[in-house]
Amino acid sequence: MKQTPQLPKGTRDFYPTDMRVQNHIFSIWRQAALKFGYEEYEGPTFEHLELYTGKSGDEIVAQLYNFTDKGGRALALRPEMTPTLARLVIQRGNELKKPFKWFSIPRLFRYERSQKGRLREFFQLNLDIIGTDSISAEADLLVAIATMLFDFGLNEKDFAIGVSSRRLLAAFLESLEVAEPNSIYPILDKRLKMPAEAFEKELLNAGLSEEKAKTLNAFMSCASIEELKNFDNLSNAIAELEELFELLKAAGVENCVKLDLSVVRGLAYYTGIVFEVFDKAKNMRAIAGGGRYDSLTETLGGQRATGVGFGMGDVVLADLLAEKNLLSQSRSDLQIFIASFNNDMKILFKTATELRKKGISCSHSLNAVKFSKQLELANAANAKCVIFADGKESKNGTWEYKILATGEQGVESLENILRRTKI
Repeated sequence: MKQTPQLPKGTRDFYPTDMRVQNHIFSIWRQAALKFGYEEYEGPTFEHLELYTGKSGDEIVAQLYNFTDKGGRALALRPEMTPTLARLVIQRGNELKKPFKWFSIPRLFRYERSQKGRLREFFQLNLDIIGTDSISAEADLLVAIATMLFDFGLNEKDFAIGVSSRRLLAAFLESLEVAEPNSIYPILDKRLKMPAEAFEKELLNAGLSEEKAKTLNAFMSCASIEELKNFDNLSNAIAELEELFELLKAAGVENCVKLDLSVVRGLAYYTGIVFEVFDKAKNMRAIAGGGRYDSLTETLGGQRATGVGFGMGDVVLADLLAEKNLLSQSRSDLQIFIASFNNDMKILFKTATELRKKGISCSHSLNAVKFSKQLELANAANAKCVIFADGKESKNGTWEYKILATGEQGVESLENILRRTKI
């Protein structure tokens, strides 16, 4: 007995109803990116394995779908888009006029435990700005995030953007004379996920004294820029944050953004402002996250090219939109369904071709079925209007028609029918 085919763990099927949701998400993403002047790019689904180990170290291999091809090359399905972007920038070098703003909606793969909000295969919107040190780039990205979430129908009560600064954290760790700051960042990134005692214990295990651990914990509790000013040697990093918040206020999104030092972003390549987006109740994983990475192209063997960007996954976003009843699964409207009283397939195909040449979406039965069944098919297709290809009055440029939403019937020119149905 043959075994029933199973869906691979951590992946999804997209039936037409699911694709309506997915296409809605992609459409808002793309419209928002284009509205902010970002240009779309793409890359291969798999890259050389060294592109990821060069960025994140050999330990990243355990989280990848990696393989050796028939030519003996070590490859991996892409787990994120930023290394591909860095490679594109390195390859073109000075040919690319900077700064530039790019976006992509890649399908990504990560070999990790599947759980709510995290799958092994998913889609992610990436927006990146390459070639400027200006804090305006961070502001542009954060305003774009808020705008696109508003475009989905969410409001300020639904989400919050937490902003922090790796430059700020680095300056503070330097003031504490921490020898290995990179060993501390992963601990800071987990701070809100553990009791205060456990957090301080991990800091002690990382080599901090009890006094320094308590001082760092107090610093991480700061919720405003004014509180940060109580600590010394942080003026440059604080000034950068102040400028960022002023720009966000000018853009009218200040109510969506807050200082949140718990946002650390575990990846070592972040060098400046970092941020994450959560649902307001923080019942879900992060909706989006990103920050400034000014050394990534150098790390991968190219010339220095400053960058800042973020990724927004489709899985958590869809969960949040569904929770807020903001995901419609209604079928896209078919403009016209063509029916035949005489089950004449030739006239159905001929009429459909004429309409499609005019840019009108239309469909018809593919089987010789009763007229009542044809109307059922029209309703199932969510058609706005039915025209009768071989009606007695369907001649001399006019058509018998029926508008399904209102039941209105008559004989009109195609132009008038389209006007009546607001197609």
